Amino acid sequence: MATSPTKVAILLVDHGSTREEANRCLPQIAELLQARIGADILVTYAHMELASPNIAQAIARCRKSGITDMVVHPYMLAPGRHASTDIPNLVADAAYPGLKVRITDALGVHPALVDAIMDRCGVVP
Repeated sequence: MATSPTKVAILLVDHGSTREEANRCLPQIAELLQARIGADILVTYAHMELASPNIAQAIARCRKSGITDMVVHPYMLAPGRHASTDIPNLVADAAYPGLKVRITDALGVHPALVDAIMDRCGVVP
């Protein structure tokens, strides 16, 4: 009996905001990531709180799409409580049988962030 192919998703999760302009950033990042990695991996997003879609809603959509493997990336700068505890707990609560989940570290310290800061500040190396 042949096994079904693995269907992978990346779920980006930010905090969420009461400010709509803040919530519009995450779908834009998801769109840029999707364009960069191609169609073989689904890129989706959720807000931890304060806005939709929330984590449970995003994971339910992935279930309907047949996702079997999910990489959750806390789209946060530091490995604080939300990234290290709250998001993993919310993901665990929303996960469904047969879903394999891996949660990455927050953005943290990364050379590409230095490039982004330099760009925003108008600093040329």
